[in-house]
Amino acid sequence: MDAIINALTTLLVTIDPPGLAPIFLSLTAGMQRSERRQVAIRGTLIAFAILATFAVFGSGILHLLGISIGAFRIAGGLLLFWIAFEMIFEKRNARKEKTGETATMRDHIENIAVFPLALPLIAGPGAISATILLSGSFPSTLERLLLLAVIAGCLALLYAALAIADRIDRFLGQTGRAILTRLLGVILAALAVQFVVDGVRSAFIL
Repeated sequence: MDAIINALTTLLVTIDPPGLAPIFLSLTAGMQRSERRQVAIRGTLIAFAILATFAVFGSGILHLLGISIGAFRIAGGLLLFWIAFEMIFEKRNARKEKTGETATMRDHIENIAVFPLALPLIAGPGAISATILLSGSFPSTLERLLLLAVIAGCLALLYAALAIADRIDRFLGQTGRAILTRLLGVILAALAVQFVVDGVRSAFIL
């Protein structure tokens, strides 16, 4: 029971559902309610598949590929910084206008659930690192199933937070969304830099 509580607390703090809700709102600005729900479901399921894979196979995956946690943090931070840049300078909107509204919106809906929502925002370096570390406390098959249940519960709470974010959109308006997008873009940029700094520090320590 102590291990389950520890795993639940660690993953909730790492994934941070309340913190991801406004970021999700900015990334899906302009979408219909059904489209935003589709992105939330798809992103949550993909994130669960990623975390479940690392929970079952543990650190063997990264070790097999010769990838350190530090390197994974640096890569995730760089990708996240690119998204933050697009949010601040509205590069994503410019790209959408160039390729046509219908085709671009379809591409946007299908791909944003994978990147950056599922990876690296939900199943990012921190969540993957925590999952790999927690898998060591759940060695048996039954215990691994309990860990998977904990991951599923955390992501269910995350989906609920994203669903609430959908209702917030109606109160913001176009000006509010623009302000929120740029503000969260700056926050995301700082978070991305922190990922890189942690990754470099971890690489040098290891």
